[in-house]
Amino acid sequence: MAKRAAILGSGHYVPSRVVTNDDLAQMFNTSDEWIVQRTGIKERRFIEENGIGASDLALPATKMALEQAGRAVEDIDAIIFATLSPDIYFPGSGCLLGHKLGIGGVPALDVRNQCSGFLYSLSVADAWIRSGVYRNVLVVGAEVHSTGIELADRGRDVAVLFGDGAGAVVVGEATREGQGIKDIELHADGVGARDLWVEAPASMFIPRLDQAMLDEGRHYPRMNGRQVFRWATEKMPQVAMDSLGRCGMTIDDVDLFIPHQANMRINQMVAKRLGIADDKVVHNIQRYGNTTAATIPIGISESWREGKIGEGTKVLFAAFGAGFTWAGSVVEF
Repeated sequence: MAKRAAILGSGHYVPSRVVTNDDLAQMFNTSDEWIVQRTGIKERRFIEENGIGASDLALPATKMALEQAGRAVEDIDAIIFATLSPDIYFPGSGCLLGHKLGIGGVPALDVRNQCSGFLYSLSVADAWIRSGVYRNVLVVGAEVHSTGIELADRGRDVAVLFGDGAGAVVVGEATREGQGIKDIELHADGVGARDLWVEAPASMFIPRLDQAMLDEGRHYPRMNGRQVFRWATEKMPQVAMDSLGRCGMTIDDVDLFIPHQANMRINQMVAKRLGIADDKVVHNIQRYGNTTAATIPIGISESWREGKIGEGTKVLFAAFGAGFTWAGSVVEF
């Protein structure tokens, strides 16, 4: 029988520092009502002090995932680390996490697919397990956004969206009939690159970063919210249905829907277009904001511990983000 890859365990971690909408209103011109109405976010987490990177947040999430999977650190034979906010410019955060776990020599790959990064990473892990290249692949999504957003009036439309956090899963060979990653659909279209991006520093500029870029705020994320909303509400339902179709499944077969957490209004519209009841949709954006590559694995970890995921649970995933990139997947736990 052909090998199938499965998610064997999950974990998550968020910093202890809670930043409410009212806290942001003390920094720039905004309000709790304005943020909730447009995004659904009530609060988010920021790192507590200087010197905490994405790999630091990933460490406790990884240990939680290993414990649930019944694996030891030494069992990890590959790391895939999805992030748009690596600890440093290079080397990758996957290498840093491997060192912190004490597993030198284990291959580590960083994936830079932003909000779709976790599903892109899961597809690589799926292929590695099915082909027999590796036995236990650690897939991480972790972000530290708080140090890279403009907490001022000029950047408020983006600054209110993001938070820090990490999620992790252990992917290994399925052990029973039906269990496993049934399908993953991946897409990208660079036509929307400038609608959601951080322009600088960039290797195409000489120098990569100068004072003028800093003064203009080109090192902060910028977003064309209208375009992102339009693309996300079109592509997420489409890719979700495509993934279900490839599995020979319908919406009625879905027990739980975990979408990427970019905006509560987007997720509600996507769920409505798919015909999924709200009690089957996982929302964590109201507590954590958009943690990009971490939103889906955090959703998996919390749902598993809340009893929403158990043996045989069929979960549908969908994501959309900068690139533009979008992805969908169906997994039976």
